[in-house]
Amino acid sequence: MQSQGDPRVLFVMNLVLSLAFASVVLYGLDFAGIASFTWQRLVGATAALMVLTYLVVR
Repeated sequence: MQSQGDPRVLFVMNLVLSLAFASVVLYGLDFAGIASFTWQRLVGATAALMVLTYLVVR
């Protein structure tokens, strides 16, 4: 029998890792002058990464 883990922990872990990755990518895009770093873009990118991660793992 294999444990899937607590879904609340998995959600928070997905949130933190998606936020960190989106922050690094947006900072890099801002540094390169491609896109500016805004809180709205950070929230949107984090949400998109969370949904993508959820769909890939399911």
